Amino acid sequence: MRALALYLPQYHSFKENDEWWGEGYTEWTAVRNAKPLFKGHDEPRVPYDGIYYDLSDPEGERLRIQAEQAEKYGLYGFVFYQYYFTGHQLMERPLEILLSHPEISLRYCICWANESWRRAWYDYDEELLMEQRYGGESEWREHFDHLLRFFKDDRYIKKDGRPMLCIYRPFEIEELPAMRDCFDRWAREAGFDGIYIVGGKSGPGWDTRNICDAHYFFEPGYSLKHGLTAMQTMEYNISTALRQGANSLRDAFRKKPVKQPDEGGSAGDQKETEKSRMSLERRIPIDNIYDAVLRRDYADNEYPGIIARWDNTPRRGYKGLVYTGASAEKFGQVLCKLKQKIADDSFIFINAWNEWGEGAMLEPDRSEGYAYLEALRACCGK
Repeated sequence: MRALALYLPQYHSFKENDEWWGEGYTEWTAVRNAKPLFKGHDEPRVPYDGIYYDLSDPEGERLRIQAEQAEKYGLYGFVFYQYYFTGHQLMERPLEILLSHPEISLRYCICWANESWRRAWYDYDEELLMEQRYGGESEWREHFDHLLRFFKDDRYIKKDGRPMLCIYRPFEIEELPAMRDCFDRWAREAGFDGIYIVGGKSGPGWDTRNICDAHYFFEPGYSLKHGLTAMQTMEYNISTALRQGANSLRDAFRKKPVKQPDEGGSAGDQKETEKSRMSLERRIPIDNIYDAVLRRDYADNEYPGIIARWDNTPRRGYKGLVYTGASAEKFGQVLCKLKQKIADDSFIFINAWNEWGEGAMLEPDRSEGYAYLEALRACCGK
């Protein structure tokens, strides 16, 4: 079983983030400002070495460290998110640095995170920041030519001679059949056997047009929406509604409502005295997700997904979601059981290597140390 970890390249400042969230904003801003919201809530999370790294380092030192950790602990490779908007990119710097340092021993592929950007963090759901448009063949060619630079890298993951391109939400691309034909043709012209497209199966949906060669399950979103039992869903909905109702009452009886941060702020900008009065609205046992993942049967072209842990309150505050009861021991047990369910050459998608703002990371922190990486090595190591 080849374990892949989704990889967030957000840990460096760039022009658009400065405009939308404030000068110098990165994922670390939210992570450092997180606050505990209930008894035993382990926030803020701190990197094990205490370094809030910058992925724009041209020498690629942090990428080098991460590549060494991946190899040591049995991770097959990284799946880098790409934020491509018809000729315009966001957060492209880490991948460019990796490409410029062929000596960094790291298998990788790209996942096109093809959704519009909205001010969704901190409960600003309606404001559109950057719209995803797909254009026509000339725009597709421009995207393909950009991707081709990575496809030609010997480290880039291929399946049967075809570069593997993941697409987060293929069902949102109306023109995907024609786009796929073009990508296949251009890949063959470049010397490959075509393109290998792996589409995401997520909470909002998945593509049913048989255009993708395979699908990966994006967890925990898929199982939360489509994998829980009726009783688990009812318990989750009732407990969430009760906490939301309690928060509404608290807010109504306050002189000032609890404010979400302004454009330049972060979760830490809320006054702690105000925030402490609000209850975290959504909690669910991580066992519910693990049970769903293990109950599922997987076809040969379906790749399971799994989370190690999840807590997105650094981004969402009291409106966030925490999967309770997570542990490295449980993660390792589920991973090993999945290994028995799928073919030896199959992939499994772990969410994620470094989603610190969602509390979904394999990277070591000061609370858990290297426990999750050790669990990975016990199951997938050499």
